[in-house]
Amino acid sequence: MIVAGFGFRAEATSASLQSALERATPDRAIDAVAAPADKAGAACISGWAADRNLPLHPVTASELQAISTVTQSAQSIAHRGTGSVAEAVALAAAGPGARLLAHRQISQDRLATCAIAIGKET
Repeated sequence: MIVAGFGFRAEATSASLQSALERATPDRAIDAVAAPADKAGAACISGWAADRNLPLHPVTASELQAISTVTQSAQSIAHRGTGSVAEAVALAAAGPGARLLAHRQISQDRLATCAIAIGKET
């Protein structure tokens, strides 16, 4: 399973998410979307996922903090306890043994980030 993980600000729009996804993986299909649980109900992410008929996986704060990320953003560490929200939610949703296909990429408007993870082959 290939998961697009997103981190985003309250002001983010569907276009913000799309921009971040296109920067992370312009040519790869995704199977699911992940976001922090406290933001999974936001219109931008829930609507974006629904429009693409993709399942949305909410990732809890404790799951976020348990994931080690390649990117180490001081702001993300201070606010969320992880180096990259996008990387952490993608890895958590893709399951044990998941790995990143694309590190965190920032949308053109700088309101959203996206990382892509693939679950371990079974």
